[in-house]
Amino acid sequence: MRRTFSRQCPHCTRQVTWPDTPTYPFCSERCRLIDLGAWASGAYRIPCEPLDEEEPRLATDDPEGEGETEY
Repeated sequence: MRRTFSRQCPHCTRQVTWPDTPTYPFCSERCRLIDLGAWASGAYRIPCEPLDEEEPRLATDDPEGEGETEY
């Protein structure tokens, strides 16, 4: 028995069925690429307050010590 799931495309809101649509959850390759472009341009981001310069940085944020770990 094969189960199918249906939902709306996140970009254009057309009805999409899985597993019949290879680009699920998008209805087409075009909608998938539009969404990818939105991610790449920073359109999907969580708004937050900028960090203060006075806040301490984590040891992993130190670019000078990359790859040099003493045990």
